[in-house]
Amino acid sequence: MASISPATPWHSRSRTNGLFNHTTSLQSAAGAGGRIKSKARFPCFVITNSVNPSTPPPLVVVGSANADIYVEIDRLPKEGETISAKTGQTLAGGKGANQAVCGGMLSYPTYFMGRVGKDAHGKLIMDALEGGGVLTDHLDEVSQVPTGHAVVMLQSDGQNSIIIVGGANMCGWPENLDDSDLEIVKNAGIVLLQREIPDSINIQVAKAARSAGVPVILDAGGMDAPVPAQLLKHVDILSPNESELARLTGMQTESFEQISLAVAKCHQLGVKEVLVKLGGRGSVLFTQGKEPIKQSIIEAEKVLDTTGAGDTFTAAYAVAFVEGKPKAECLRFAAAAASLCVQVKGAIPSMPRRKAVLDLLQSI
Repeated sequence: MASISPATPWHSRSRTNGLFNHTTSLQSAAGAGGRIKSKARFPCFVITNSVNPSTPPPLVVVGSANADIYVEIDRLPKEGETISAKTGQTLAGGKGANQAVCGGMLSYPTYFMGRVGKDAHGKLIMDALEGGGVLTDHLDEVSQVPTGHAVVMLQSDGQNSIIIVGGANMCGWPENLDDSDLEIVKNAGIVLLQREIPDSINIQVAKAARSAGVPVILDAGGMDAPVPAQLLKHVDILSPNESELARLTGMQTESFEQISLAVAKCHQLGVKEVLVKLGGRGSVLFTQGKEPIKQSIIEAEKVLDTTGAGDTFTAAYAVAFVEGKPKAECLRFAAAAASLCVQVKGAIPSMPRRKAVLDLLQSI
């Protein structure tokens, strides 16, 4: 599979032929809500049947977009207690948007499919996505519900606690995705899903991807509910952290042996590969019938904010995977990206550029 040299970002390549054709007419969303077209500096593309081998198939991220309301605190409040925050600010985030921007910042062609409200928070997210090099042709505005948002309580040690309000992420989708949305999925190189949008949408996307032979990664982060069997059967790689793995399987995940047993249960449910994120303990890729591949963390100079680190890891792994790198190299690339992410505050603002990731890998 073709890969892109870091010296030649994908958006600098010729796009006059092949899978992506540059279209010069850009339309704004019409009426009370509608499809958001990429701005001129991020050209709009349409799918064709021919394939240009010099242009890799895109990463397609289908998922959530939130306005993250950050408050910096020394500690979490106790029950019934009111405490003061050091600072507060609102930044673009959401697991889907985070992962899409990560793909764009790593110089890989990336589409984001999602829903935002017709409000200031929606504009904040659109600007952040386009600023990260993400194509937003499949991002829709809806007028009936507000943009999703989250309250991120960031403690002084860089750890965080998050409360999510779904908004348009959960209530802004149609019952059935339209053909243009499913077509971009079928023409993807890889699809990334999370659990901050309705399972019914994830199932439609996963089925469309499977029908076209497109691999699907499901990040298990999001709603605290069992993953539907209909979704799992169309997922190629399930990517939980240790607490999500415990919740999904009902098993303990404190030791490597316990994690291995929980992963075996995932295999029984039909998922052949499970990529487990272990925070400070690194990550492990379990492939059914093969030895696990372990990856230690790449130490960060200073941990400022872990928000978005898991999203960075998953998206960076997806980019390396679709570029055809060996799995161990995919894990290492993802670990380097996550190491850079935690050194910057905010989720989307912390997504690293490809050159920074490669420079870090070269230095260790």
